[in-house]
Amino acid sequence: MLNQKLIETVSAQLSELFEGGPGLPGQEAMRQQVRSVLQSSFARLDLVTRDEFDAQAAVLGRTREKVDQLELKLGEIEQRLANGAGE
Repeated sequence: MLNQKLIETVSAQLSELFEGGPGLPGQEAMRQQVRSVLQSSFARLDLVTRDEFDAQAAVLGRTREKVDQLELKLGEIEQRLANGAGE
């Protein structure tokens, strides 16, 4: 789930944009409605937090390194087999 702080921040910023002045009638209702719309919109999106993204990027980087190492080893084995088969 998306960070609750992000939803609160965006909601507050949008509410400030629509404010005509402090304490206007319906202002709090509008803020709650904007918050509700944001929560439902973000819930429908396939979003991850920055921490989750960074963790997966690190895993992908380690996996890429392992694949590169395995490709080198495979190349060496293929070379040895090719040299052995040619004799």
